[in-house]
Amino acid sequence: MQPSLYMLALPLAGGAINAILGWKLPRRLSEIIACASVGLSFVFSVLALGNGPASVFLYNWLSFSWFNAPFALRLDALSLSMAVMVSGVSFLIHLYSVWYMRDDASYARYFSFLNLFVFSMLLLVTASSLPLLFVGWEGVGFCSYALIGHWYTDPKNADAGRKAFVVTRLGDAALGVALIWLFYFAGTTDISAINNIAAASMPEKTAFAISILLLTGAAGKSAQIPLTVWLPDAMAGPTPVSALIHAATMVTAGAYLLMRMFPVIEISPAAMMTIAGLGAVTAFYAATAALFQRDIKKVLAYSTISQIGYMVVAVGAGSVSASLFHLIIHAFFKSLLFMAAGCVIQAMREEHDIFKMGGLGKSMPLTFGCFLAGALALSAAPGTGGFFSKDAILTAVFMRGGWFYYSVYALSELTALITTIYIFRVVFVVFFGPEKKTPAPIPSAMPAILVPLAILSIIGGFLDMPAALGGSGRLTGFLMAQGLAGSLTEPSGIGLPAITALVFVLGLAASYYLYVMRPERREALVSRHARIAGFFENAWRIDDFYYLLFVRPYRKMADILWQQIDEGAVDDFLDKTAEGFAAFGTWLRGGVNGRAATYISSIAAGTALILAYFLWGSGR
Repeated sequence: MQPSLYMLALPLAGGAINAILGWKLPRRLSEIIACASVGLSFVFSVLALGNGPASVFLYNWLSFSWFNAPFALRLDALSLSMAVMVSGVSFLIHLYSVWYMRDDASYARYFSFLNLFVFSMLLLVTASSLPLLFVGWEGVGFCSYALIGHWYTDPKNADAGRKAFVVTRLGDAALGVALIWLFYFAGTTDISAINNIAAASMPEKTAFAISILLLTGAAGKSAQIPLTVWLPDAMAGPTPVSALIHAATMVTAGAYLLMRMFPVIEISPAAMMTIAGLGAVTAFYAATAALFQRDIKKVLAYSTISQIGYMVVAVGAGSVSASLFHLIIHAFFKSLLFMAAGCVIQAMREEHDIFKMGGLGKSMPLTFGCFLAGALALSAAPGTGGFFSKDAILTAVFMRGGWFYYSVYALSELTALITTIYIFRVVFVVFFGPEKKTPAPIPSAMPAILVPLAILSIIGGFLDMPAALGGSGRLTGFLMAQGLAGSLTEPSGIGLPAITALVFVLGLAASYYLYVMRPERREALVSRHARIAGFFENAWRIDDFYYLLFVRPYRKMADILWQQIDEGAVDDFLDKTAEGFAAFGTWLRGGVNGRAATYISSIAAGTALILAYFLWGSGR
């Protein structure tokens, strides 16, 4: 059997075993099955990567005279790079979950959906046909709904799961239309064949329309404007779920979709500009929202939206390799940051407000070191993986040229500045200064699991360090060898990386000044501009806008249908009808009184009616 089949089959089997038998198994055995299945999946994904590109056919899943969608896998540089990242990071999150969820009674259900989540994502990235990709896409959506609402007895968690499910369905509907249109145009469901046919013969207007549909689908899964509102609420779920959704699986699915279908998108310059513009605006929007959040997980949630925006910008700038590079590095540092935040939250007895924390650097040195490594990578500190991946995106945008892409570049650099300020705001507030609360002990294994991710966040830049900075561009070369890197233009010199480094230094200095040196100046500034601060803290009030535009009218319509139509008209009519039959029955019951005279009169009346009927009938 091909390694790629084991890569998929093992998480599926682990999820099925825990779903069916997990509640009967000892807790430790259930955890071992869940972790081992994903760990072995990572091993087989690495073996598949070593074997090189391949196509693996299993059987004809959907086959008719006019339609064929085989269950087959496409293993190339893009899908295998994603598979290794997904399975590797997910394995560490599974291990972390063993200790984080140590007191949760529903461990079998939790690990079952965690395994199925990984299987769905692996199916999505390796699918060779559009229908199979859509199955993985919907599987990821369903598992996210189940995991976000894992503690469903809490209304907040249940509502968050439903919100994620409903909002992402809007994007899924657009994706479904795009897939049908692509099949109608190309006459095949094979993704490679569709890309080749589109590149050779698809009209630009058709490519633009399909690209916008694909972008809408990606916006739903990756929480890009206008479908961003579900992701911050998803923080209601367990922290390992947040790490999995935000780093390795669901939110990266939209970016992967755009990368996979890039030959279609590339046909339309207008579509490329739309994608780049949307990504840049989303990145800036989410960074400004993160800057004013008090909940440590919500800071990271908006940070995820912002960083996915950078990946979308890279696709719009024509660099699939830069988008994939940042996606992989982001998986390292964002899962690291979420799990480090989970250590802090448990040590603070489930406290999420960063301003009720402080001085944890001394009492939690390993967690602090790991969080700092993630913060440095997120803020693109020179030498870290985040520096090289973000600089690759900014360089691709700048090299594209023209006033539009220069504007996108400027907005992206401004976003990078805000990113450094908000993440070091968390570092300084949570880990520096006096202790505000004595931390509770947590299992030592939890911060220990973060160490590999911290190392990868720092040294991950070697994966694709550009030649201009002394690297060999391994990932770009890997993608270029298979024609998957996009329309990439290699930069020369170190001018643009120097700007990225300068932006980091300015952001770090600003954050240190505002949150360490002169916090009273920052508090006075926020008080003076409270309305603006409130606007950003409420994420530009997009949720409020949707409430006024959709939720409130829907509820009013539901109230009208319920109170005036259902209860006021339908139920009232049925009640009156029942009352009428009851009154008629009461009147009839009056004739059954036990008196012979009444019965004789009834018989006579009935006989008269019968005779009248026959006489009237014979006279017609």
